[in-house]
Amino acid sequence: MTTTTVLTRTLAHVDGQVLRPGQPGYDTARTVWNAIVDRRPRMIVRCASVRDVVAAVRAARELGLEIGVRCGGHSVLGLAVPDDGLMIDLTPMGGVRVDPAGRRAWVQGGALLGALDQAAQRYGLATTAGNVSHTGVGGLTLGGGMGWLARQYGLACDNVISYEMVTADGTVVRASRTENPELFWGLRGGGGNFGVVTEFEFRLHPVGTEALAAEYDFSIEDALPVLRTWRDLNAAAPREATFTADVNGDHVTVGFVWAGDVTGRAGLLSSMREMGRPVASRVEEMSYLRLQTRDDMVGGHAYRRYSKGHYLRRFSDEAIEAFVSGGGGGLQALGGAIADIPDEDAAFAHRGTVFEYTTGIRWTDPAEDADRMAVARRRAAAMEPFASGVYVNMLSDEGAAGVRRAYPEAKLARLTELKTAYDPANVFHLNQNIRPR
Repeated sequence: MTTTTVLTRTLAHVDGQVLRPGQPGYDTARTVWNAIVDRRPRMIVRCASVRDVVAAVRAARELGLEIGVRCGGHSVLGLAVPDDGLMIDLTPMGGVRVDPAGRRAWVQGGALLGALDQAAQRYGLATTAGNVSHTGVGGLTLGGGMGWLARQYGLACDNVISYEMVTADGTVVRASRTENPELFWGLRGGGGNFGVVTEFEFRLHPVGTEALAAEYDFSIEDALPVLRTWRDLNAAAPREATFTADVNGDHVTVGFVWAGDVTGRAGLLSSMREMGRPVASRVEEMSYLRLQTRDDMVGGHAYRRYSKGHYLRRFSDEAIEAFVSGGGGGLQALGGAIADIPDEDAAFAHRGTVFEYTTGIRWTDPAEDADRMAVARRRAAAMEPFASGVYVNMLSDEGAAGVRRAYPEAKLARLTELKTAYDPANVFHLNQNIRPR
C-alpha cells in the first residue's frame, strides 16, 4: 500500500495534523531535546485525540514503518524520531484535569511536567514528577519517575491509579490494579514497550506551595570528609529532604531540597554545619513551582547531549573517593517511600538504591562529539565498581546489556512475557527495548 493511499484512507480524518517533509511545521515537530538527533520521519502525525493515535498506529503497520512516540522528546538517543518512519507526536494532547476534592489528576499522554505541576498547585497539591518542567509526563512515568517528592510519596509510577493505552493492533485498553493488572504491573517501570499511553490517572498529595533548596560549596581538597559527613546526614534525613551532591572541577557542592511540611527543616539546616565551613552557600526559599522549573535552562534544548548513570546501594568511603577522583557527576538520594513499596509490586526495580549517580555532558560543536562522550563514559566507569543496576530512563546507547542492568532476571522474564502478549511483533521497539519471545 502506498503512502498516498494510507494518507487518503487511514489518516484523512485525523483531528490533528499529518506533516510530511517540506511542509510548514515539519522541522519543528521533528526537533527534540538532544541536538545530535537530526532524523527525518516519512510522516509525523500530531495527534489531537485517542482516535488519532489509533489511526497513526494502524497507518504505520499498513506501511511497514517504524513507530516513534514523542511526548517531551527527552530521550538522549532521540528515540521519538524514526528515520523514514512514522512519528506519533502526542504534544497536542497536553491537557491536565484535576479533582482537588478527590486528589486526582487525569493527564493526557502528551502533557509536560510543568502542566501537571501548574494544574495541581492551584490547590496546593502535587505528585512525584521530575526536576525539569519541559520533560514529558509519559516517558518519565513509564520508566519510574524520580523527583523531589519521591522519598515522601514514591515514584511517579507508584502514584498512577490507571492508564489508557493504544496497543500495537490499534485497540484501546485500560490498566489498573483491577483491570488488566499484569499490564498495570508492567507499565509501572517497563517503559514504552507495550503501547502508546494516552492518559494517566494520578494520585495527588497535599504538599503546599513552598519549597527550599540549600547548597554548600567546598574546595575539592575538602571533598572527602565533606561527602562522608553529607552521606551520614542523609541516612537520618527526614523524607521531606532529598540530598544532592555534585563534583565539578575544583569544588564539590552538597546540600538538599526540601518540599512539604516545614517541620524539621530548621534542624536539618543546623545539622549541615557539621560538614565544615563552605567557601560559599545558598539557602533559598521558593515556591514549589519555582523549584520545579529552576533547572529548565540547564536541561534546556539546543545542546548536543550524552549521559550515563548508575544506582548505588551504598556510598562507601571507596565510592566517595572514586566520585571525587572520577572528574565529575552528580548524586541524588532515593530511599524513603520508594523503598517502602514491595519489589514485586511493579516492574520498576532496584528499590533498595540509596543514591542515583548521573553524569551528563552538553556541548554545541559536532566536532567535539567523540571527545565529550568519552568524558562521560570515563566518569561513569570510575563509579561502575560500586554500582548495582541502573535507572532505565538514564540508559543511552547500552542496548540489551543496559536493559539487563535495569531489570533483574526474574522481572525481565516477566516483562518479556507481557511484551509477547501485547506486542509480539515488537512494533514498539524504539525504546529501551524488551524483545518478545
